[in-house]
Amino acid sequence: MKWLKTSFTNSTKVNNFIVRTITGIVFAISIIGSILISHYLFSLLFLVVTIFTMLEFYKLADSGLSIKIQTKLGIFTGSMLFILSSLSSLGLVSANLLAIIFLLAGFVFIAEMYRNKSNPFLNISMTLAGVLYIALPFSMLNFFYTPHFDFSNGNYEVLIGFFLILWVNDSLAYLVGSCIGKHRLFERISPKKSWEGSIGGFVFGLLTAWGISFFFKELDLINWLIIAAIIMIFGTFGDLVESLFKRSLNIKDSGSFLPGHGGLLDRFDAVFLAAPAVFVYLILIN
Repeated sequence: MKWLKTSFTNSTKVNNFIVRTITGIVFAISIIGSILISHYLFSLLFLVVTIFTMLEFYKLADSGLSIKIQTKLGIFTGSMLFILSSLSSLGLVSANLLAIIFLLAGFVFIAEMYRNKSNPFLNISMTLAGVLYIALPFSMLNFFYTPHFDFSNGNYEVLIGFFLILWVNDSLAYLVGSCIGKHRLFERISPKKSWEGSIGGFVFGLLTAWGISFFFKELDLINWLIIAAIIMIFGTFGDLVESLFKRSLNIKDSGSFLPGHGGLLDRFDAVFLAAPAVFVYLILIN
């Protein structure tokens, strides 16, 4: 019976790995394909991703925290932030229009007065948290097409490099951690993450940046290595922050949108802190 139970467990792990791998491949092809085809297609895809990720976040917070978030206004504000950022990065509108977001954020406060719900400021806080935590980082990805902020001349190199480094770090950290991980990185928040996995992912992430530098000449080797380090450090914290959010709600996965990977929050957790950090670095080197 013990042998049968072990065999069943191993079979389940193999099936889960296969499902996770297939989903990951389709997911990666969709994103890389949209980036290569055009900035417009990437923006359209990530506008949809932004909306559904915010919806997932709001549903979890609403049910887990027993509050009443302004879901529609929050998603509208986040969508406007993304759309205006996209149009600005394409050079179609002035970046000054992004100031509209401050006005929409103000409407969140005003609207709450007319809702007569309990915990009004918690409702406001979590509504705006969805915009800040999800829509803002996704919006910043649009400007990776123009790392020198020359809106008349953009290309896909930095954006593709960002995702490749992020995915290699995530995948190799998972594999190395599964094989030899013993020392917990932050056990209180994420019991399965290990120092061994994080170090392994970091090394392979740097190797990926080194390899990318031979093909993508938009940035030199030093900048690619620095960006890789930023992605992996802040990406790891992004993963932990999302784990903290789920742990506060007593849930394992944020959803089931991506088979084998959980929800969209689970899949993009590293992006939420890594994208703003890389965005700031790109500003500083220009």
